[in-house]
Amino acid sequence: MRVLVTGGAGYIGSHTLLELMGQGHEVCVLDSYINSSKEVLNRVRTLSNGHLTDHEGDVRHTAALDRAMDDFAPDAVIHFAGLKAVGESEEDPLGYYDVNVGGTLGLLKAMDRVGCGKIIFSSSATVYGEPVYLPYDEAHPTQPTSVYGRTKLMAENVLTDWAKANPQKTAVLLRYFNPVGSHPSAQIGEDPSDIPNNLMPFIAQVAVGKRSHLSIFGDDYDTPDGTGQRDYIHVVDLARAHVMALDYAASHQGARPFNIGTGQNYSVKEMVSAFEKACGKQIPTKVTPRRAGDIASMLADASRAKAEIGWSATHTLDDMTASTWAWQSTNPNGYD
Repeated sequence: MRVLVTGGAGYIGSHTLLELMGQGHEVCVLDSYINSSKEVLNRVRTLSNGHLTDHEGDVRHTAALDRAMDDFAPDAVIHFAGLKAVGESEEDPLGYYDVNVGGTLGLLKAMDRVGCGKIIFSSSATVYGEPVYLPYDEAHPTQPTSVYGRTKLMAENVLTDWAKANPQKTAVLLRYFNPVGSHPSAQIGEDPSDIPNNLMPFIAQVAVGKRSHLSIFGDDYDTPDGTGQRDYIHVVDLARAHVMALDYAASHQGARPFNIGTGQNYSVKEMVSAFEKACGKQIPTKVTPRRAGDIASMLADASRAKAEIGWSATHTLDDMTASTWAWQSTNPNGYD
């Protein structure tokens, strides 16, 4: 299948490129490189020993989209391009709606112009909001507590209506939990362009000496140790989910959401301890006030993905922390 990957030079996108190429798919990347590096694609080419087409452009820009669509003529699109920090979204709501919703609208219009009717969407478990029950299944009410989560839910609604309007179209909505870890080669991994907004890359930067300590945003949540609990998933497992979602999309129509998680959650303090085991160092921490938009606990019921797509997670917490440390210690300054 010919697959256009928006945001393909990003953390999850780059790992997905390797999985796609490993399964024989032809791939083309559209990326603005605002939060990523062109070096990522060089490493993907080396690791895959394969051909990779790329276009520099923003999903909000019609000319860039049309150029990529016309040149590559994709059979399907995997849509990663977007902004993803909960805290930042509260400070810049218009920017988040512009990129995450406006970019999705522009992409769908470009797909319609070339007759491409299949899309795999990078969504988020933040669409659920405060849990009415745990684990979350796909029937759980969607009441996001952050601007970021609301932009993802709005984009899901757009995709659902787009698919409903034409029975030949397919939108697979992958609701990620918390991606962590790196490729076993330690050649690609998570490389935030600024201060990390996610837990694992921040811990890794503390361990490698780039940061003095980890701030724990609240230790008074209703959890066993007071710190927030999340369902962490290895990025390679997540990348595999996209390839399997493509296979699903080839024989299904309409819009369908799927949780992509492990069904096991860990607190911030547990993640710090696990990383200390992986790197052999103590991680200094300081407790600070809660962050706006954060909730106490998240946990996935991913049984639908297993039943309908054939996907389930295989990597352990030790795999996640060890691969993250391998990446960060091999590349202390990321791709620079």
